[in-house]
Amino acid sequence: MYYREFGQGDPVVILHGLFGFSDNWQTLAKGLAEQHLVITPDLRNHGRSPHLPTHSYPEMAEDLRLFLEEHWVFSTVLIGHSMGGKVAMQFALEHPDMVSQLIVVDIAPGQAEDKHSDIFEALLGLDLRRLQTRQEAEGLLSARIPEVGVRQFLLKNITRHADGSFAWKMNLPVLWKEYPQILAAVGGGTPFDKPALFVRGSRSDYIKDADFAFIKSLFPQAELVTIEGAGHWVHADQPAELLRVFRQFIT
Repeated sequence: MYYREFGQGDPVVILHGLFGFSDNWQTLAKGLAEQHLVITPDLRNHGRSPHLPTHSYPEMAEDLRLFLEEHWVFSTVLIGHSMGGKVAMQFALEHPDMVSQLIVVDIAPGQAEDKHSDIFEALLGLDLRRLQTRQEAEGLLSARIPEVGVRQFLLKNITRHADGSFAWKMNLPVLWKEYPQILAAVGGGTPFDKPALFVRGSRSDYIKDADFAFIKSLFPQAELVTIEGAGHWVHADQPAELLRVFRQFIT
């Protein structure tokens, strides 16, 4: 797994969400790096990590176990957003001895609602072979994805080769094929009975009040914090407040 590393001290590992990669969490990582070693890997089929034919939470939890052991990290604060939050939950349930504290940002452990099929279809309909500029790609996506911030986030996944041609950094066909696995609930192992923090944005519905009973069944020590003025991308909407919440919980 490709990764970025910041600071030094007790380790904190941050896992990005669907369509993301390690770059997305640099601001928060640098803030936490004042007191911690912060590691932000690219999950499989994203960024510079290997493109593989499958994409399930047990597989990504195993990827993370191998990665941490390879880097001599045997206990960490584990943070995950959205899809990365489900990887973090799966990992904590399977390997509780390797997680000192768990932080999940704006995702519940159960079966998720389909909120990305339209985005997948828009991206799959973009013929990168015909692109001349990134601006052209943004223009083509604007009809299907009206939110400017979402388009700019997605377009970070386009890379340019030395010959001028464009390509996806992520393994888009496999992510689409495996999308039912990304929506799936986490499970297995025994409840994670260590400190766990669930953070949601006030303008997001990814963690509903009704989800908290299921959260507590898997994570008995779970706390829930709502950050005002934030949508699903809490780290982009309210980075300073999210950093404050992280620091308070970890301390």
